[in-house]
Amino acid sequence: MRYQFVIGENRYEVEIQSIRDGVALVTVNTKPYEVAIENYAEVMADRTAPAATAPPALRAVAPPRAPAPAAAPVGSLGVIVAPIPGLIMDVLVKVGDSVAAGQVLLIMEAMKMLNNITSSVAGTVREVRVQKGSEVSTGDVLVVIG
Repeated sequence: MRYQFVIGENRYEVEIQSIRDGVALVTVNTKPYEVAIENYAEVMADRTAPAATAPPALRAVAPPRAPAPAAAPVGSLGVIVAPIPGLIMDVLVKVGDSVAAGQVLLIMEAMKMLNNITSSVAGTVREVRVQKGSEVSTGDVLVVIG
C-alpha cells in the first residue's frame, strides 16, 4: 500500500511492504525501514474499530536486514502476500498474465479503506490464490509471479 503524507512543509511517499508479528517493512521516500507497531496486539484484537480510530503508532527500529521471507521472491518466483488482514474486493489479473513491477494486481479493503496490492516483480502470473470476496490474514499468499 502506498501513501503520501505531508508533515509541516515536508512531503513523504510511504509504501507498506508487509506487516508480520507487529513489525512493518516500509519504504519512506525510497529508503527502507523496519518499524515496530507498538499497539499491534490491540489493533489485531479489535479489527472492527471505527474508521476514526487513530492508526497504530510506529517507531523506527532499524533499516531492514532483508525482506520477510514470505514477501521476498522465492527462487525465481515473486510471492505477493497480504500486508494486513482484509477483504479482496477485486482481482485484476489471472494466471498467464504478464505483469510489470508496480502493477496493481488486487484491490483489498482493510480498515475501511481500499488498498491497491501491487506486484514487486515483473513476470508472468503463475498462481492467483484468492478470489473476489476472499477474506485474508496478514502474510497470506495472494499471487505468485514467476
